[in-house]
Amino acid sequence: MRKSKPVLLLLSALMASCVGAETPPSTEAIKKLIEPRLGTNVKVDSIKETPYSGLYEVRIGSDILYTDKTATYLINGHIFNLTTGADLTRDRIDEISKIAFSDLPLDKAIKTVKGDGKRVIAVFEDPNCGYCKRFRQTTLKEVDNVTVYTFLYNILSDDSFVKSKNVWCAPDRNKAWDDWMVGGKPAPAAVASCATPNDEVLALGRKLGVSGTPAIFFADGSRMPGAVDIKTLEDKFAKIKQ
Repeated sequence: MRKSKPVLLLLSALMASCVGAETPPSTEAIKKLIEPRLGTNVKVDSIKETPYSGLYEVRIGSDILYTDKTATYLINGHIFNLTTGADLTRDRIDEISKIAFSDLPLDKAIKTVKGDGKRVIAVFEDPNCGYCKRFRQTTLKEVDNVTVYTFLYNILSDDSFVKSKNVWCAPDRNKAWDDWMVGGKPAPAAVASCATPNDEVLALGRKLGVSGTPAIFFADGSRMPGAVDIKTLEDKFAKIKQ
């Protein structure tokens, strides 16, 4: 929470400057002011008034910044509710980052069903990702009653594409992926004519803003980055209506 002090101090200053303010400007007017000040290559997707001491949310892709009504100040940081402890900025980022899970091209993923398979997740993984291997060796090994769609998302090296192709073209993709990610046994080389969804999955991940692996998407469209432990995953499942 110490990192939030500069934000809180600036919030106080901005709040004081807003006392006695006249009719607030439109969000479009603020956008016209701040966009050129952020640089020629920066596109502001939206400006939204917040209930936080006269601040306005500046959304650039999946990033959230804050400014005042004159677009003079820029805050790069998270806002916390000190009464509840809630990270309001994190909540907002999660909200704007949601996807339509039903729109995912699940035929381009490796499908694994454990138990009744009622709970569903999609995971973006790179074959050279150490955190993905740890996630698969621990959390995914322990969790039950889940269907996992694994998208082979090759972002770490050119070699990732080769390894993913070998897995995708194997007679048993699930076994080939686990043999590599859990057991360290590479899949046999695929024939050159075998077609893979590598390029489509790469484009999909970029469209969804997946910048690291593993990246987990849930049935409600929310996402969770990183090799989360079993408790974190189960807690998330408990909050979702499957």
